[in-house]
Amino acid sequence: MKSKKSQTLLKEDNTKRKFLVVSRWGESLDIAYAISMEGHTVKMYIEDKPSREIGYGFVQKVKDWQKHIEWADIFIFDYTGYGKVCSELRAAGKLVIGGTEYTDKLELDRNFGQDELKRHKIKVLPFKEFFSFQEAIDYVKSHPNAYVIKPMGETSEYKQLLFVGSDDEGLDVIRVLKAYEKSWGDDFGNFQLQKKVKGVEVSASAFFNGKEFLEPINITFEHKKLFPKELGVSTGEMGSSMFWTKDSPIFEATLRKFEATLVKQKFVGHIDINCIVNGNGIYPLEFTSRFGYPQIFIQRAGITEPIGQMFYKIASGQKFKIQVKKGFQVGAFLVVPPFPYEDKKTFELFSKDSVIVFKKDSKEGVHPMHLKNINEEWLITGNTGIALLVTGTALTMRDAQKMMQNRISNIIINNVYYRTDIGDRWLEDSDKLWSWGLL
Repeated sequence: MKSKKSQTLLKEDNTKRKFLVVSRWGESLDIAYAISMEGHTVKMYIEDKPSREIGYGFVQKVKDWQKHIEWADIFIFDYTGYGKVCSELRAAGKLVIGGTEYTDKLELDRNFGQDELKRHKIKVLPFKEFFSFQEAIDYVKSHPNAYVIKPMGETSEYKQLLFVGSDDEGLDVIRVLKAYEKSWGDDFGNFQLQKKVKGVEVSASAFFNGKEFLEPINITFEHKKLFPKELGVSTGEMGSSMFWTKDSPIFEATLRKFEATLVKQKFVGHIDINCIVNGNGIYPLEFTSRFGYPQIFIQRAGITEPIGQMFYKIASGQKFKIQVKKGFQVGAFLVVPPFPYEDKKTFELFSKDSVIVFKKDSKEGVHPMHLKNINEEWLITGNTGIALLVTGTALTMRDAQKMMQNRISNIIINNVYYRTDIGDRWLEDSDKLWSWGLL
């Protein structure tokens, strides 16, 4: 016989709530749609005007989210820049998944992020900030080495401008800096040169309930280049592979040290730290103090409990273990022209309102991105050309990849392109991580 307490908890688990999703670019459509499919009421606001068609037919859209503050039981803010608003809502007693001014600054201000890592006794790679291309060129000439060019401020949103040098004398970095100077001039803003180290790029992340990190920890391997085998321009992301784990030496050496600070800052949400690791150590590169894209969708593919209820528990400060699948999850973006660039004419000519066709009536593992739903047909909208994220899950990486590829083969999109090697890195990366004692 169940106790009254357990009966109350069971009833609480079935409660349907009102979610207000405030989105910068419409990236969180999949999350909003999944929550609505669980029976909750969802309203979604998109700030970016060219992206505001995203989500029509999937979830209820609103033009002014602030008019629905009293209506909502729980708020989800999907990007950095909303930290002050999130903190004000929390202070007013609202349940909020989102950042704070502190966590926004961790991601948006690279210098601040690096300084905070050092303040928390975490080893960082040498870097130097520049406001002039010529100054940076002179520096590389007098300090020859391999460097990474990292734009800061608003320019950091243009992921294709991040350049990872490979020449030990820095000659390739000098050429790129000269090209940026000609094409951008004074509009580029400040940027960092960070010393490059060789190793495995990996991120550790977790959900935070305002009091502590929740287990399990998520370990993600990103694939940022447009083409297989890391060729082409940097897109921000073309897909990821990942797994959940109870213990992570990478997490313990980095994010765990921020736990007390995040409590003090009253942060509630998801935070990720991207690192380069090798036999000499763990070197944090940058924070993502919000949902990662497509990380959150691939995470959702591996989470076995209702996502709406999970977010409620996180926002209300409950301590619990997130229920996840064993093994691996992979996901690949399916994109169309002009991705990864912005070109309105190209988008309207090749991609706008293109229909996504499914050979078989199955959408499992298919996550809508920049889409609208017209008479149960999924059409591409927005302006970036990101159509879908397709996931696969299994006990082995190979089987997860096969599931993802089978699901992709069921989809017809005119002019689509995507990477076919998401997850391949695991075979080599895992051997290195094991040998370094980091798994």
